[in-house]
Order: sequence, then structure tokens, then C-alpha cells
Amino acid sequence: MKNTESNIQNTIRFVKTQLQGAEAGHDWFHVERVYKMAVRINKSEKANETIITLGALLHDVADSKFHNGDETIGPKVARAFLEQEGVDTETIEHVVKIIENISFKGGNFSQKFRSKELDIIQDADRLDAIGAIGIARTFNYGGFKNRELYNPAVKPNLNMDKETYKKTVSPTLNHFYEKLLLLKDRMHTETAKKIAEGRHNFMENYLAQFLAEWEGER
Repeated sequence: MKNTESNIQNTIRFVKTQLQGAEAGHDWFHVERVYKMAVRINKSEKANETIITLGALLHDVADSKFHNGDETIGPKVARAFLEQEGVDTETIEHVVKIIENISFKGGNFSQKFRSKELDIIQDADRLDAIGAIGIARTFNYGGFKNRELYNPAVKPNLNMDKETYKKTVSPTLNHFYEKLLLLKDRMHTETAKKIAEGRHNFMENYLAQFLAEWEGER
């Protein structure tokens, strides 16, 4: 499979179909933003464009959060699609490993695979989790799961293992401290690090305003 416009369009159509009706923070538009950001980052990183394209477009094709925590479905769906498209085995294996290792999973998860392409796509995915859109996605997902906005009695847990992180039902605001505010220092590429600074500062300002309003101070 060559990285032509028609190949990209085939993948886009497939992902749009797979994510039809998905929760708004993990829908096609999320994938599209991650794809565009990965392409932007890759302009300076010069990694494999085909793997960047396929990995970014397929990274959330079947998020385990919406499949009873099953982390095997996404890689299986992506593999089957790529084989149907006639993609070479080496590329398929690389893309599948990206999908298997891209998630945050509590931050205490050790990746079993590393590559420049994974770094780029992971940065793009993490950038979409912070800043203005990250805030919107976080509260949208919290509403989707019927979670409290904030509860001062429930403190953030910064020492969760992967399984605890997957099962947490803590208030939405805790997610900022348990994940989002940690992402700035976990970016791999220089491009992502620069973008993350601004988005991180935006979140800090938002949280200060939120907590002040909660206490009736502003």
C-alpha cells in the first residue's frame, strides 16, 4: 500500500464508519485532530509518513474504554483492515504496536515498544487531551459517565496502576491532576513540547478560576 490520497481516503472512510455515534471526545473529529497534529509534528521529525498516517488514523479505532476494557479489539480491527488493504506485514506490525502502546493507562504503564512514529502520534494524541479542547473532552466524558464535576472530599490518586486507572469513577476534575497536568512533561518531540506549554498554562488558569468560583471567591 502506497501513501496516496486514495489510500488515505479509504482509511478515513473506514474509521468514520467505525466511530459513527462515538462519544464526542473519542469520535472521528478527535482522530482527525490527532492526524493533522501528527502530520504537523512530522514536518520537523521526518519519520515514516505512511506509518504516521495509518497509526494516527487508526489509533482509536476501537478504544478499550468503550469495549469493556478490552485492549485487544483495537489492534485486531486495525490489523484486519490493513490486511484487507494489502499493506505490507512490517507496516502492519508497526501500526498495531503503536495502537497497543499509545494510551496513558495511569502513567505507570511501561511501554513494550518504542519508535519515532509512536512518539509523534502519542504526542499528537496527548496534545488533544490538554488545552481548551482537552478541557471540553474531559467534561464531556465525565458527563457521558455521569460523574461528579468535583468533590473536595475525593482527592486525586497519583499512584494508580493500569487496572485501577481503567476502573476509576472519581470526579471529573480529578482527571486534570491524575493525567492532564502530567502530560506537558511527557512529550517527546520539540514541536509538541512548545505547543504543550501554552495548553498547559491554559488549563492551570482554568482550574484556578474553577476552584475560586467553587468557593464563591470570584
